Parts: sequence; C-alpha cells; structure tokens
Amino acid sequence: MQAFLVSTGIVALAEMGDKTQLLALVLAARFRKPWPIVLGIFVATVANHALAGALGAWVTTLIGPQTLRWILGASFIAMAVWMLIPDKLDENAADRRLPRFGVFGTTVMLFFLAEMGDKTQIATVMLAARYDAWFWVVLGTTLGMMLANAPVVWLGARVTRLVPLRVVHVVSALIFAALGLLALLIPA
Repeated sequence: MQAFLVSTGIVALAEMGDKTQLLALVLAARFRKPWPIVLGIFVATVANHALAGALGAWVTTLIGPQTLRWILGASFIAMAVWMLIPDKLDENAADRRLPRFGVFGTTVMLFFLAEMGDKTQIATVMLAARYDAWFWVVLGTTLGMMLANAPVVWLGARVTRLVPLRVVHVVSALIFAALGLLALLIPA
C-alpha cells in the first residue's frame, strides 16, 4: 500500500506544470472533447508506466541491494533538482498539423511519446526499483497522472492557476530529496 500511495503522490505533484500536463491543455483547447482525451491519457499512461515499472523491477535483478540503494538515493536527489526546472511545451507543437487518428488515437500517441524520458516516467522506473510492488507502483503513478491531467482537460487553465506551479515544484523537489536521503541513510 505504501508503494501505491507514495507513487500516486509523487507523480501527481511531479506532473504539475509538466510538458504532458501542458499537452493535455493544448489537446483540450484544440479538440474540446474531454472524454476521448482523458481516456487517451489513461491508455498512454498505463502503457508507458507499465513499461517503466517493468524496467525498474528488472533493474533490481541485475544490481545488488547496496549498489541499488546508492543509485536510487542519488537518482531521487537528482530528480529533486530536476523538479525545480519547469518544463515547457515545444512552441511549435500546438501549431503542427496532428495526425488523423481521431481525438483518442492522437492523444494516445502524443501522450505516450511525450512521456518518454519524462520526469514521471523516470520516477516510475525508480519507484518500481525501490519498492517490490510493480503493480502497485504502476497503478499509483497512473492514478497520479490522471489526478493531475484529467482536471486540466475538463477545466482548462483555471486548474493550473489554483496553486502556483513554483510551490508545487518546490514541494515535489523536497519530497524527492527526502526519498533520496531515506534511500541513502536507511537500508531497504
């Protein structure tokens, strides 16, 4: 249960102001069909995070616990620093002509690709390596993505103005730093 709750919270916070959240906003403004967009975000996130979780679980079979502990600790601290650097959506992305796969297909494709190498995908790899609970990590990170992105699709820019993104980024960075220090100081 801890893996699920930590994964949900970390990804929901990490996603605030992230490029995929900005992408959700662009898709909502462009298509104005929230249900296919939200469903597309869900499908893309499950696929992407399942792969990331599997990678994290696989890494634990290759690396010993002590080495993994140091790698994870350093990775969580690096993620804390990365959280302080806000993402920006490619300025040309909103102007490009999107493929003709419909609202759902376009959302799945764009979201899956946007998540590649993203903070939340890397966090999913690290969380799956940290916790021996691949399913719960993927479920938690997926829920975190949906908690951050679905309201943006339905309510647009008003949601992102409720809490200053800088505050969300600092809180996220502090959580990642704490997890990094815990991984370094307390053996799993």
